[in-house]
Amino acid sequence: MKKQILAAAIAAFAVSGAAVAHEPGDVILRVGAAHVAPDVDSGRIKVGGAKVSGSKADVKDDTQLGLTATWIVAPHLGVELLAATPFTHTIKVKGVNPAIDGTLGKATHLPPTLSAQYFFLDTKSRFQPYVGVGLNYTWFFNEKLSSKAKANNFHGLELENSFGWALQVGADIAISDKLFLNAAVWKIDIDTQAKTRLGNTPVKVDVEVDPWVYFVGIGYKF
Repeated sequence: MKKQILAAAIAAFAVSGAAVAHEPGDVILRVGAAHVAPDVDSGRIKVGGAKVSGSKADVKDDTQLGLTATWIVAPHLGVELLAATPFTHTIKVKGVNPAIDGTLGKATHLPPTLSAQYFFLDTKSRFQPYVGVGLNYTWFFNEKLSSKAKANNFHGLELENSFGWALQVGADIAISDKLFLNAAVWKIDIDTQAKTRLGNTPVKVDVEVDPWVYFVGIGYKF
């Protein structure tokens, strides 16, 4: 994914001769592929309140349609909202019991992120690199246990919502005065607790999901 972002940026720069010209009052919409790659740090899984030695959880990648909207509020400054179609991640567990290790279930989430952005170059530059810092709210829903987990007497699955920071690096590269290519990377702080039950025994695990989010898309300026 990182190589794809770099390739898209180089190709666009090579063929472009227009200026992006991000001026105060402009509204910029971007659409493209957003890939969420969790950088997981899991605590030990707790069964009935007792930590199981060597156990941990993992969260797998997903790719969806990404959308961003940026309002240029002043020279070099913008405010961006990141949205996407819902991401669905497979949740795995390891080290609990050979009979149940593997896929515990799946969960869907939406990660709206609001960021302040700084654009480094002159507003007339056709290459517009920027950085951003902001806040993320991740809403988990539609959690489902796997058939294997259900067969092994697990019941229910719930993930707590998360509120945390977000950092961003990106660039716009002009195709015309209105149209451009965009590539961006976010590092987002997402912490959650997954809860289920083994029979009547509560099972919990704290997980720092903390994903890298990679985006490549097309932008249009209004």
